[in-house]
Amino acid sequence: MSRQIASGARVPVIVGVGQINDRPPDPHLGLDSAGLMEKSLILAEADSRCRLLNKIDWLGVENQISQPCADIHEQVARRLPIRPATVYLTEEPSGDGPVQLLNEAADRIARGEVEVAAIVGAEAMRTAMQLAREAGAQGAGNPLLAESQSRATSLADRYGLLTPIDVYPLYENATRAAWNLSLADAQAETAEIWSGLSRTASANPHAWLRDPLAPDDILRVTADNRRLSHPYTKLMVANNNVNQGAAVLITSRDNAVSLGIPESALVTVQRGAAAREAADFLRRDGFAHSPAMQASIAKALEFNRLSPDDLDCVELYSCFPCVPKMARRILNWPLDRPHSVYGGLTFGGGPIGNCMMHAIAAMVMRLRGGEKHGLIVANGGYMTYFHSIVLSGGAQSSGAVRQSCDVQHAADMLRGGVPPLLDHYEGPASVETFMLSIARTGDPKDATIVARTPSGARVLALLPRDEQGLLDKVVNGNLELVGQTGLIKAVGSELLRWSI
Repeated sequence: MSRQIASGARVPVIVGVGQINDRPPDPHLGLDSAGLMEKSLILAEADSRCRLLNKIDWLGVENQISQPCADIHEQVARRLPIRPATVYLTEEPSGDGPVQLLNEAADRIARGEVEVAAIVGAEAMRTAMQLAREAGAQGAGNPLLAESQSRATSLADRYGLLTPIDVYPLYENATRAAWNLSLADAQAETAEIWSGLSRTASANPHAWLRDPLAPDDILRVTADNRRLSHPYTKLMVANNNVNQGAAVLITSRDNAVSLGIPESALVTVQRGAAAREAADFLRRDGFAHSPAMQASIAKALEFNRLSPDDLDCVELYSCFPCVPKMARRILNWPLDRPHSVYGGLTFGGGPIGNCMMHAIAAMVMRLRGGEKHGLIVANGGYMTYFHSIVLSGGAQSSGAVRQSCDVQHAADMLRGGVPPLLDHYEGPASVETFMLSIARTGDPKDATIVARTPSGARVLALLPRDEQGLLDKVVNGNLELVGQTGLIKAVGSELLRWSI
Protein backbone atom coordinates (compact mmCIF):
# COMPACT_ATOMS: atom_id res chain seq x y z
CA MET A 1 0.00 0.00 0.00
CA SER A 2 2.74 2.49 0.92
CA ARG A 3 4.46 1.89 -2.42
CA GLN A 4 1.23 2.69 -4.33
CA ILE A 5 0.74 5.91 -2.37
CA ALA A 6 4.35 6.92 -2.92
CA SER A 7 4.04 6.45 -6.68
CA GLY A 8 0.58 7.99 -6.90
CA ALA A 9 1.92 11.37 -8.00
CA ARG A 10 3.07 9.83 -11.28
CA VAL A 11 -0.12 7.89 -12.06
CA PRO A 12 -1.02 8.89 -15.64
CA VAL A 13 -4.55 10.19 -15.97
CA ILE A 14 -6.67 11.52 -18.83
CA VAL A 15 -7.99 14.98 -18.00
CA GLY A 16 -9.52 16.17 -21.27
CA VAL A 17 -11.06 14.77 -24.46
CA GLY A 18 -12.35 16.50 -27.57
CA GLN A 19 -14.11 15.30 -30.72
CA ILE A 20 -15.37 16.96 -33.87
CA ASN A 21 -17.55 15.95 -36.82
CA ASP A 22 -17.29 18.27 -39.83
CA ARG A 23 -20.09 18.02 -42.43
CA PRO A 24 -19.81 20.98 -44.80
CA PRO A 25 -22.30 20.95 -47.72
CA ASP A 26 -19.52 22.42 -49.84
CA PRO A 27 -16.29 20.37 -49.63
CA HIS A 28 -14.26 23.52 -50.21
CA LEU A 29 -15.49 24.79 -46.83
CA GLY A 30 -14.41 21.71 -44.88
CA LEU A 31 -11.55 21.61 -42.42
CA ASP A 32 -8.50 19.64 -43.48
CA SER A 33 -6.90 17.04 -41.18
CA ALA A 34 -4.69 19.62 -39.45
CA GLY A 35 -7.67 21.88 -38.86
CA LEU A 36 -9.71 19.03 -37.40
CA MET A 37 -6.82 18.17 -35.07
CA GLU A 38 -6.47 21.77 -33.94
CA LYS A 39 -10.18 22.02 -33.18
CA SER A 40 -10.12 18.69 -31.32
CA LEU A 41 -7.27 19.87 -29.09
CA ILE A 42 -9.15 23.09 -28.29
CA LEU A 43 -12.23 21.04 -27.35
CA ALA A 44 -10.10 18.72 -25.19
CA GLU A 45 -8.70 21.72 -23.33
CA ALA A 46 -12.22 23.04 -22.77
CA ASP A 47 -13.25 19.62 -21.42
CA SER A 48 -10.39 19.75 -18.89
CA ARG A 49 -11.50 23.21 -17.70
CA CYS A 50 -7.82 24.17 -17.48
CA ARG A 51 -5.38 25.99 -19.71
CA LEU A 52 -3.23 23.11 -20.91
CA LEU A 53 -2.41 23.66 -24.57
CA ASN A 54 0.43 26.00 -23.62
CA LYS A 55 1.84 23.37 -21.24
CA ILE A 56 2.12 20.39 -23.61
CA ASP A 57 5.58 18.78 -23.44
CA TRP A 58 4.87 15.85 -25.76
CA LEU A 59 2.52 15.78 -28.75
CA GLY A 60 1.69 12.46 -30.41
CA VAL A 61 -0.05 12.62 -33.79
CA GLU A 62 -1.76 9.71 -35.55
CA ASN A 63 -0.76 9.72 -39.20
CA GLN A 64 -3.38 10.34 -41.88
CA ILE A 65 -3.91 10.05 -45.64
CA SER A 66 -6.59 12.56 -46.63
CA GLN A 67 -4.28 15.59 -46.49
CA PRO A 68 -1.22 14.85 -48.65
CA CYS A 69 1.81 15.97 -46.65
CA ALA A 70 4.69 14.50 -44.67
CA ASP A 71 4.73 17.06 -41.86
CA ILE A 72 1.16 16.93 -40.53
CA HIS A 73 2.54 16.69 -36.98
CA GLU A 74 4.57 19.87 -37.43
CA GLN A 75 1.56 21.67 -38.86
CA VAL A 76 -0.44 20.80 -35.76
CA ALA A 77 2.44 21.71 -33.43
CA ARG A 78 2.72 25.16 -35.01
CA ARG A 79 -0.94 25.84 -34.19
CA LEU A 80 -0.39 25.37 -30.46
CA PRO A 81 0.42 28.37 -28.24
CA ILE A 82 3.91 26.93 -27.60
CA ARG A 83 5.55 24.21 -29.66
CA PRO A 84 5.94 21.05 -27.52
CA ALA A 85 9.50 19.91 -26.83
CA THR A 86 8.74 16.60 -28.55
CA VAL A 87 6.44 16.12 -31.53
CA TYR A 88 5.90 12.54 -32.66
CA LEU A 89 4.13 11.13 -35.74
CA THR A 90 3.13 7.47 -36.01
CA GLU A 91 4.88 5.65 -38.82
CA GLU A 92 1.66 4.99 -40.72
CA PRO A 93 -2.09 5.50 -40.30
CA SER A 94 -2.95 2.31 -38.41
CA GLY A 95 -5.89 1.44 -36.19
CA ASP A 96 -3.69 0.60 -33.23
CA GLY A 97 -1.90 3.97 -33.43
CA PRO A 98 -4.05 5.96 -30.95
CA VAL A 99 -3.63 3.26 -28.29
CA GLN A 100 0.10 3.12 -28.98
CA LEU A 101 0.26 6.91 -28.52
CA LEU A 102 -1.78 6.77 -25.31
CA ASN A 103 0.42 4.05 -23.86
CA GLU A 104 3.59 5.93 -24.80
CA ALA A 105 2.32 9.19 -23.30
CA ALA A 106 1.30 7.40 -20.08
CA ASP A 107 4.70 5.72 -19.79
CA ARG A 108 6.53 9.03 -20.20
CA ILE A 109 4.37 10.70 -17.59
CA ALA A 110 4.86 7.80 -15.16
CA ARG A 111 8.66 8.07 -15.62
CA GLY A 112 8.56 11.81 -14.95
CA GLU A 113 9.80 12.73 -18.44
CA VAL A 114 6.62 14.60 -19.38
CA GLU A 115 4.21 16.75 -17.40
CA VAL A 116 1.43 17.23 -19.97
CA ALA A 117 0.98 15.12 -23.10
CA ALA A 118 -1.51 15.38 -25.94
CA ILE A 119 -2.47 12.80 -28.53
CA VAL A 120 -4.54 13.71 -31.56
CA GLY A 121 -5.58 12.54 -34.99
CA ALA A 122 -8.08 13.27 -37.75
CA GLU A 123 -9.10 12.44 -41.29
CA ALA A 124 -11.00 14.64 -43.76
CA MET A 125 -11.77 11.70 -46.05
CA ARG A 126 -15.29 12.87 -46.91
CA THR A 127 -13.96 16.15 -48.23
CA ALA A 128 -10.96 14.49 -49.90
CA MET A 129 -13.18 12.03 -51.76
CA GLN A 130 -15.60 14.77 -52.85
CA LEU A 131 -12.73 16.87 -54.17
CA ALA A 132 -11.25 13.81 -55.89
CA ARG A 133 -14.56 13.20 -57.69
CA GLU A 134 -14.70 16.86 -58.71
CA ALA A 135 -11.21 16.61 -60.17
CA GLY A 136 -11.84 13.23 -61.81
CA ALA A 137 -11.06 14.53 -65.27
CA GLN A 138 -7.60 15.46 -64.03
CA GLY A 139 -7.00 11.92 -62.76
CA ALA A 140 -7.35 12.52 -59.03
CA GLY A 141 -7.31 9.20 -57.20
CA ASN A 142 -8.79 7.54 -54.15
CA PRO A 143 -6.35 8.09 -51.24
CA LEU A 144 -7.44 4.89 -49.47
CA LEU A 145 -6.97 2.78 -52.59
CA ALA A 146 -3.59 4.38 -53.25
CA GLU A 147 -2.50 3.63 -49.66
CA SER A 148 -3.63 0.00 -49.98
CA GLN A 149 -1.93 -0.52 -53.32
CA SER A 150 1.35 0.80 -51.95
CA ARG A 151 1.38 -2.00 -49.35
CA ALA A 152 0.35 -4.94 -51.54
CA THR A 153 2.86 -7.66 -52.42
CA SER A 154 3.13 -8.65 -56.07
CA LEU A 155 1.50 -12.02 -55.38
CA ALA A 156 -1.43 -10.49 -53.50
CA ASP A 157 -1.82 -7.86 -56.22
CA ARG A 158 -1.88 -10.53 -58.92
CA TYR A 159 -4.83 -12.27 -57.24
CA GLY A 160 -6.80 -9.14 -56.30
CA LEU A 161 -6.00 -9.03 -52.57
CA LEU A 162 -5.38 -5.29 -52.43
CA THR A 163 -7.67 -3.53 -49.99
CA PRO A 164 -9.18 -4.32 -46.58
CA ILE A 165 -12.46 -5.45 -48.19
CA ASP A 166 -10.40 -8.05 -50.10
CA VAL A 167 -8.34 -9.31 -47.17
CA TYR A 168 -10.62 -9.43 -44.12
CA PRO A 169 -13.03 -11.92 -45.73
CA LEU A 170 -10.14 -14.41 -45.63
CA TYR A 171 -10.48 -14.31 -41.81
CA GLU A 172 -14.27 -14.18 -41.84
CA ASN A 173 -14.63 -17.24 -44.03
CA ALA A 174 -11.90 -19.18 -42.21
CA THR A 175 -13.30 -18.50 -38.73
CA ARG A 176 -16.85 -19.38 -39.76
CA ALA A 177 -15.67 -22.81 -40.87
CA ALA A 178 -13.37 -23.28 -37.87
CA TRP A 179 -16.21 -22.48 -35.46
CA ASN A 180 -18.48 -24.91 -37.36
CA LEU A 181 -21.08 -22.22 -38.07
CA SER A 182 -23.45 -22.14 -40.99
CA LEU A 183 -23.42 -18.98 -43.09
CA ALA A 184 -26.82 -18.04 -41.66
CA ASP A 185 -25.64 -18.43 -38.06
CA ALA A 186 -22.43 -16.49 -38.69
CA GLN A 187 -24.36 -13.67 -40.36
CA ALA A 188 -26.86 -13.61 -37.50
CA GLU A 189 -23.98 -13.07 -35.06
CA THR A 190 -22.67 -10.22 -37.19
CA ALA A 191 -26.11 -8.64 -37.39
CA GLU A 192 -26.59 -8.81 -33.62
CA ILE A 193 -23.21 -7.19 -32.93
CA TRP A 194 -23.68 -4.50 -35.58
CA SER A 195 -27.20 -3.71 -34.42
CA GLY A 196 -25.71 -3.16 -30.96
CA LEU A 197 -23.07 -0.86 -32.45
CA SER A 198 -25.80 1.23 -34.06
CA ARG A 199 -27.68 1.49 -30.77
CA THR A 200 -24.52 2.66 -29.03
CA ALA A 201 -23.95 5.24 -31.77
CA SER A 202 -27.53 6.47 -31.46
CA ALA A 203 -26.76 7.50 -27.86
CA ASN A 204 -23.39 9.06 -28.73
CA PRO A 205 -23.63 12.71 -29.81
CA HIS A 206 -20.21 12.40 -31.49
CA ALA A 207 -21.10 9.39 -33.66
CA TRP A 208 -21.21 9.91 -37.42
CA LEU A 209 -24.35 7.79 -38.08
CA ARG A 210 -26.95 7.81 -35.32
CA ASP A 211 -29.94 5.83 -36.57
CA PRO A 212 -30.42 2.64 -34.54
CA LEU A 213 -30.81 -0.42 -36.75
CA ALA A 214 -32.34 -3.82 -36.12
CA PRO A 215 -30.41 -6.99 -37.02
CA ASP A 216 -32.63 -7.46 -40.07
CA ASP A 217 -31.59 -4.00 -41.31
CA ILE A 218 -27.95 -5.10 -41.23
CA LEU A 219 -28.69 -8.31 -43.13
CA ARG A 220 -31.18 -7.03 -45.70
CA VAL A 221 -29.56 -6.42 -49.09
CA THR A 222 -30.82 -3.18 -50.64
CA ALA A 223 -29.54 -0.53 -53.02
CA ASP A 224 -28.09 1.30 -49.98
CA ASN A 225 -26.81 -1.89 -48.34
CA ARG A 226 -25.39 -3.84 -51.25
CA ARG A 227 -23.12 -6.84 -51.00
CA LEU A 228 -19.45 -5.90 -51.19
CA SER A 229 -17.35 -9.00 -50.58
CA HIS A 230 -18.86 -12.23 -49.34
CA PRO A 231 -20.34 -12.29 -46.76
CA TYR A 232 -20.21 -8.54 -46.06
CA THR A 233 -22.74 -5.86 -46.89
CA LYS A 234 -22.06 -2.14 -46.77
CA LEU A 235 -23.49 -1.84 -43.25
CA MET A 236 -21.00 -4.43 -41.96
CA VAL A 237 -17.79 -2.57 -42.81
CA ALA A 238 -15.94 0.55 -41.68
CA ASN A 239 -17.39 3.86 -42.85
CA ASN A 240 -14.33 5.85 -43.98
CA ASN A 241 -16.36 8.58 -45.69
CA VAL A 242 -16.10 10.90 -42.67
CA ASN A 243 -14.48 14.13 -41.54
CA GLN A 244 -13.63 13.46 -37.91
CA GLY A 245 -11.03 14.46 -35.36
CA ALA A 246 -10.34 13.56 -31.73
CA ALA A 247 -7.80 14.51 -29.08
CA VAL A 248 -6.86 13.41 -25.56
CA LEU A 249 -4.92 15.29 -22.85
CA ILE A 250 -2.93 13.30 -20.29
CA THR A 251 -1.01 14.34 -17.20
CA SER A 252 -0.10 12.95 -13.78
CA ARG A 253 -2.54 12.63 -10.93
CA ASP A 254 -0.42 15.03 -8.86
CA ASN A 255 -0.48 17.68 -11.56
CA ALA A 256 -4.20 17.23 -12.14
CA VAL A 257 -4.89 17.76 -8.45
CA SER A 258 -2.67 20.84 -8.38
CA LEU A 259 -4.65 22.24 -11.31
CA GLY A 260 -7.88 21.78 -9.39
CA ILE A 261 -9.33 19.05 -11.58
CA PRO A 262 -11.74 16.97 -9.47
CA GLU A 263 -10.84 13.32 -9.04
CA SER A 264 -14.23 12.33 -10.46
CA ALA A 265 -13.11 13.73 -13.83
CA LEU A 266 -9.88 11.72 -13.94
CA VAL A 267 -9.50 8.46 -15.83
CA THR A 268 -6.41 6.35 -15.18
CA VAL A 269 -4.38 4.93 -18.05
CA GLN A 270 -3.40 1.44 -16.97
CA ARG A 271 -0.76 -0.75 -18.54
CA GLY A 272 -1.19 -1.89 -22.17
CA ALA A 273 0.04 -4.84 -24.23
CA ALA A 274 1.04 -4.97 -27.91
CA ALA A 275 1.94 -7.72 -30.38
CA ARG A 276 1.95 -8.18 -34.14
CA GLU A 277 1.56 -10.70 -36.92
CA ALA A 278 3.76 -10.99 -39.99
CA ALA A 279 3.33 -7.99 -42.27
CA ASP A 280 2.50 -10.25 -45.22
CA PHE A 281 -0.88 -11.77 -44.37
CA LEU A 282 -0.13 -14.67 -46.71
CA ARG A 283 2.79 -15.70 -44.49
CA ARG A 284 0.88 -16.37 -41.27
CA ASP A 285 0.13 -19.65 -39.57
CA GLY A 286 -3.57 -19.47 -40.41
CA PHE A 287 -6.66 -17.32 -40.81
CA ALA A 288 -8.91 -18.71 -38.08
CA HIS A 289 -7.11 -17.07 -35.15
CA SER A 290 -4.58 -14.38 -34.28
CA PRO A 291 -1.89 -15.15 -31.70
CA ALA A 292 -1.08 -11.43 -31.53
CA MET A 293 -4.67 -10.54 -30.66
CA GLN A 294 -4.86 -13.30 -28.08
CA ALA A 295 -1.61 -12.30 -26.38
CA SER A 296 -2.45 -8.60 -26.44
CA ILE A 297 -5.83 -9.08 -24.75
CA ALA A 298 -4.69 -11.69 -22.24
CA LYS A 299 -1.58 -9.79 -21.16
CA ALA A 300 -3.36 -6.43 -20.83
CA LEU A 301 -5.76 -8.05 -18.37
CA GLU A 302 -3.01 -9.98 -16.61
CA PHE A 303 -0.79 -6.91 -16.19
CA ASN A 304 -3.65 -5.06 -14.50
CA ARG A 305 -4.80 -7.99 -12.36
CA LEU A 306 -8.20 -8.10 -14.04
CA SER A 307 -10.41 -10.78 -15.52
CA PRO A 308 -13.03 -10.30 -18.23
CA ASP A 309 -15.68 -10.35 -15.49
CA ASP A 310 -14.13 -7.17 -14.04
CA LEU A 311 -14.79 -5.20 -17.23
CA ASP A 312 -17.76 -2.84 -17.34
CA CYS A 313 -17.26 -1.90 -20.98
CA VAL A 314 -15.12 -2.77 -23.98
CA GLU A 315 -14.17 -1.40 -27.37
CA LEU A 316 -13.53 -4.34 -29.70
CA TYR A 317 -12.16 -2.97 -32.95
CA SER A 318 -14.84 -3.35 -35.60
CA CYS A 319 -13.53 -2.56 -39.07
CA PHE A 320 -14.98 -5.91 -40.19
CA PRO A 321 -17.06 -8.43 -38.21
CA CYS A 322 -14.34 -11.08 -37.95
CA VAL A 323 -12.31 -8.82 -35.64
CA PRO A 324 -14.78 -8.35 -32.74
CA LYS A 325 -16.00 -11.93 -33.25
CA MET A 326 -12.50 -13.23 -32.61
CA ALA A 327 -11.91 -10.82 -29.71
CA ARG A 328 -15.16 -11.63 -27.96
CA ARG A 329 -14.31 -15.34 -28.04
CA ILE A 330 -10.97 -14.64 -26.37
CA LEU A 331 -12.81 -12.66 -23.67
CA ASN A 332 -15.88 -14.90 -23.61
CA TRP A 333 -17.79 -11.64 -24.03
CA PRO A 334 -21.57 -12.23 -24.27
CA LEU A 335 -23.20 -11.51 -27.61
CA ASP A 336 -25.90 -9.35 -26.00
CA ARG A 337 -23.43 -6.99 -24.27
CA PRO A 338 -22.21 -3.86 -26.13
CA HIS A 339 -19.01 -4.39 -28.09
CA SER A 340 -18.25 -0.66 -28.39
CA VAL A 341 -18.53 2.53 -26.38
CA TYR A 342 -18.64 4.91 -29.36
CA GLY A 343 -20.54 2.99 -32.04
CA GLY A 344 -17.79 1.18 -33.90
CA LEU A 345 -16.24 1.94 -37.25
CA THR A 346 -19.50 1.70 -39.22
CA PHE A 347 -21.66 4.01 -37.13
CA GLY A 348 -19.35 5.84 -34.73
CA GLY A 349 -17.10 6.54 -37.71
CA GLY A 350 -14.02 5.08 -39.34
CA PRO A 351 -11.42 7.83 -39.81
CA ILE A 352 -8.74 5.40 -41.06
CA GLY A 353 -6.14 5.12 -38.26
CA ASN A 354 -7.80 7.43 -35.73
CA CYS A 355 -10.94 5.46 -34.84
CA MET A 356 -9.70 4.41 -31.42
CA MET A 357 -9.02 8.02 -30.45
CA HIS A 358 -12.80 8.45 -30.56
CA ALA A 359 -13.21 5.22 -28.60
CA ILE A 360 -10.82 6.52 -25.93
CA ALA A 361 -12.80 9.75 -25.66
CA ALA A 362 -16.10 7.87 -25.40
CA MET A 363 -14.72 5.45 -22.80
CA VAL A 364 -13.48 8.37 -20.71
CA MET A 365 -17.03 9.72 -20.58
CA ARG A 366 -18.39 6.30 -19.57
CA LEU A 367 -15.82 5.89 -16.79
CA ARG A 368 -16.47 9.39 -15.52
CA GLY A 369 -20.10 8.33 -15.29
CA GLY A 370 -19.32 5.68 -12.70
CA GLU A 371 -18.17 2.57 -14.53
CA LYS A 372 -14.92 1.18 -13.20
CA HIS A 373 -12.86 -0.61 -15.87
CA GLY A 374 -12.87 -0.59 -19.65
CA LEU A 375 -10.74 -2.49 -22.18
CA ILE A 376 -9.85 -1.18 -25.65
CA VAL A 377 -8.67 -3.73 -28.23
CA ALA A 378 -7.16 -1.97 -31.26
CA ASN A 379 -6.20 -3.55 -34.58
CA GLY A 380 -4.04 -2.12 -37.33
CA GLY A 381 -3.08 -3.20 -40.81
CA TYR A 382 -4.66 -6.43 -42.04
CA MET A 383 -5.06 -8.12 -38.65
CA THR A 384 -1.39 -7.20 -38.25
CA TYR A 385 -0.90 -4.99 -35.18
CA PHE A 386 -2.76 -5.32 -31.89
CA HIS A 387 -2.58 -3.02 -28.90
CA SER A 388 -4.91 -3.47 -25.92
CA ILE A 389 -5.14 -1.15 -22.94
CA VAL A 390 -7.20 -0.78 -19.78
CA LEU A 391 -8.72 2.51 -18.63
CA SER A 392 -10.13 2.88 -15.11
CA GLY A 393 -12.35 5.44 -13.46
CA GLY A 394 -10.74 7.68 -10.86
CA ALA A 395 -7.02 8.14 -10.29
CA GLN A 396 -5.93 4.97 -8.54
CA SER A 397 -3.28 2.85 -10.21
CA SER A 398 -3.85 -0.89 -10.60
CA GLY A 399 -0.45 -1.29 -8.95
CA ALA A 400 1.06 -2.70 -12.14
CA VAL A 401 4.58 -1.46 -12.71
CA ARG A 402 4.68 0.28 -16.09
CA GLN A 403 7.05 -1.72 -18.24
CA SER A 404 7.34 -2.40 -21.95
CA CYS A 405 4.02 -3.07 -23.65
CA ASP A 406 5.72 -5.52 -26.03
CA VAL A 407 4.29 -9.02 -25.52
CA GLN A 408 5.57 -10.42 -28.81
CA HIS A 409 7.19 -13.41 -27.13
CA ALA A 410 3.83 -14.48 -25.70
CA ALA A 411 2.26 -14.18 -29.16
CA ASP A 412 5.05 -16.16 -30.78
CA MET A 413 4.59 -18.96 -28.26
CA LEU A 414 0.96 -19.31 -29.42
CA ARG A 415 1.83 -19.38 -33.10
CA GLY A 416 1.92 -22.55 -35.17
CA GLY A 417 4.19 -23.28 -38.08
CA VAL A 418 3.90 -21.01 -41.10
CA PRO A 419 3.43 -22.99 -44.32
CA PRO A 420 5.66 -22.37 -47.34
CA LEU A 421 4.08 -19.98 -49.85
CA LEU A 422 4.26 -21.21 -53.44
CA ASP A 423 4.25 -18.95 -56.47
CA HIS A 424 3.43 -21.82 -58.81
CA TYR A 425 1.80 -25.22 -58.30
CA GLU A 426 -0.36 -27.68 -60.21
CA GLY A 427 -2.20 -30.53 -58.58
CA PRO A 428 -4.77 -31.26 -55.86
CA ALA A 429 -5.39 -28.64 -53.16
CA SER A 430 -8.00 -27.98 -50.47
CA VAL A 431 -9.47 -24.55 -49.71
CA GLU A 432 -8.02 -22.95 -46.57
CA THR A 433 -10.07 -19.79 -47.04
CA PHE A 434 -11.25 -17.52 -49.82
CA MET A 435 -12.35 -14.06 -50.92
CA LEU A 436 -15.35 -13.58 -53.20
CA SER A 437 -15.97 -10.04 -54.40
CA ILE A 438 -19.48 -9.03 -55.47
CA ALA A 439 -20.18 -6.72 -58.42
CA ARG A 440 -22.56 -3.75 -58.12
CA THR A 441 -25.06 -5.83 -60.07
CA GLY A 442 -25.06 -8.30 -57.18
CA ASP A 443 -23.38 -11.04 -59.20
CA PRO A 444 -20.26 -12.80 -57.88
CA LYS A 445 -16.95 -11.86 -59.49
CA ASP A 446 -13.84 -14.04 -59.54
CA ALA A 447 -13.06 -15.67 -56.20
CA THR A 448 -9.54 -15.78 -54.82
CA ILE A 449 -8.76 -19.14 -53.26
CA VAL A 450 -6.12 -19.62 -50.57
CA ALA A 451 -5.41 -23.33 -50.80
CA ARG A 452 -3.20 -25.92 -49.15
CA THR A 453 -1.40 -28.64 -51.06
CA PRO A 454 -1.17 -32.22 -49.77
CA SER A 455 2.26 -31.34 -48.36
CA GLY A 456 0.78 -28.40 -46.44
CA ALA A 457 2.17 -25.59 -48.61
CA ARG A 458 -0.01 -22.53 -49.27
CA VAL A 459 -0.90 -21.41 -52.80
CA LEU A 460 -3.24 -18.86 -54.39
CA ALA A 461 -5.58 -19.56 -57.27
CA LEU A 462 -8.66 -18.10 -58.94
CA LEU A 463 -12.14 -19.59 -59.02
CA PRO A 464 -13.43 -17.62 -62.02
CA ARG A 465 -16.85 -16.07 -62.36
CA ASP A 466 -17.75 -18.48 -65.17
CA GLU A 467 -18.32 -20.99 -62.34
CA GLN A 468 -21.54 -19.05 -61.70
CA GLY A 469 -23.54 -21.97 -60.34
CA LEU A 470 -20.86 -22.89 -57.80
CA LEU A 471 -20.37 -19.30 -56.68
CA ASP A 472 -24.10 -18.76 -56.29
CA LYS A 473 -24.23 -21.77 -53.95
CA VAL A 474 -21.44 -20.21 -51.86
CA VAL A 475 -23.21 -16.84 -51.61
CA ASN A 476 -26.54 -18.47 -50.74
CA GLY A 477 -24.99 -20.63 -48.03
CA ASN A 478 -25.70 -23.89 -49.82
CA LEU A 479 -22.00 -24.75 -50.07
CA GLU A 480 -19.17 -24.16 -47.60
CA LEU A 481 -16.16 -23.64 -49.81
CA VAL A 482 -13.60 -23.91 -46.99
CA GLY A 483 -12.38 -27.49 -46.82
CA GLN A 484 -13.42 -28.40 -50.37
CA THR A 485 -10.78 -30.26 -52.36
CA GLY A 486 -10.17 -29.41 -55.98
CA LEU A 487 -7.53 -29.26 -58.65
CA ILE A 488 -5.20 -26.36 -59.46
CA LYS A 489 -4.04 -25.82 -63.02
CA ALA A 490 -1.99 -23.05 -64.62
CA VAL A 491 -3.79 -20.44 -66.71
CA GLY A 492 -1.29 -18.61 -68.89
CA SER A 493 2.09 -17.68 -67.48
CA GLU A 494 1.11 -16.00 -64.20
CA LEU A 495 -2.23 -17.20 -62.83
CA LEU A 496 -3.49 -20.46 -61.38
CA ARG A 497 -7.08 -21.70 -61.47
CA TRP A 498 -8.81 -23.88 -58.87
CA SER A 499 -11.80 -26.05 -59.75
CA ILE A 500 -13.73 -28.87 -58.12
